Amino acid sequence: MTDETMTIREMCDAFDVTPRTLRFYESKELLFPIREGQKRLFTRRDRARLKLILRGKRFGVSLEELRQLLDLYDMGDQQNAQLQASYEVGLKRLAEMESQRDALNTAISDLRDQLKWGEEMLASMNTARDAAE
Repeated sequence: MTDETMTIREMCDAFDVTPRTLRFYESKELLFPIREGQKRLFTRRDRARLKLILRGKRFGVSLEELRQLLDLYDMGDQQNAQLQASYEVGLKRLAEMESQRDALNTAISDLRDQLKWGEEMLASMNTARDAAE
């Protein structure tokens, strides 16, 4: 490995991903390793892109949105367009995640109420059964 490039194995170890994952991202035109025969060499740029891909994936950003955001890097505007678009995608995902959290909190509360009802019903049935014996 040089400071400039990493092998597929080194990338896997550094980012805790599989070779299949890296090949998949390459096939989706998210990464562009240098090809030397069967060997892939990943540049600093690939490493930076992978870091952003993994972060975006963690936040639930689609691969197509990630590809579009990464492609904005080369616009020549000191990444202003990329930063603006990333910010807007982030705001959208945050709103979606908060909505999902709220729905999940409501479902959890409803389930707790149902379990409490079920517990009371079981206790009542057991008390009635014990009294009958």
